[in-house]
Amino acid sequence: MTQTKPIILLDRDGVINQDSDAYVKSVEEWLPIPGSIKSIAALSKAGFKVFVVTNQSGIARGYYDEATLKAMHDKMMTLVAAEGGTIQGIEYCPHGPDDNCRCRKPKSGMIEKIETQLGVSFDSTPAIMVGDALRDLEAGQARGCKTVLVLTGKGRQTQYKDIPFAFEVYTDLAAFSIALLHKYQ
Repeated sequence: MTQTKPIILLDRDGVINQDSDAYVKSVEEWLPIPGSIKSIAALSKAGFKVFVVTNQSGIARGYYDEATLKAMHDKMMTLVAAEGGTIQGIEYCPHGPDDNCRCRKPKSGMIEKIETQLGVSFDSTPAIMVGDALRDLEAGQARGCKTVLVLTGKGRQTQYKDIPFAFEVYTDLAAFSIALLHKYQ
């Protein structure tokens, strides 16, 4: 019996690319974490649908605009495509922490948009939310996703927080991808 491959939801900063406490504000500052681009491409080529789910409050804070964010995402998509992979979609929240929107993680609005696009519910369709911060795990947990913490970005600090639900831990996106590809081969 073939297992249904889960939908993969990836946080961006700290999971795919280097994070910065001063925010990633330009295409030049958007630097992939070693192995992350090849990992996304490998998952995609193996038949996993990969989405990016990212808070981008730097827009609300005036650090960069949506055109710059699009250019960063175009760079990411181009790098993944050069490795033979595809990112199915990118959901981002441009709001600040005090804007009380439904999309900013730890709320699950961005994940719900992906469910709507796909015509599924992650309560019954398997999905994995991969992040480096508690809010990533909380957003995935709220929508019935399996949750995975990577130790890149803020992950090393996050692993020691009191998190009231189960999650897996991997050193980085590459380690997670290798384990997942092995499980579904």
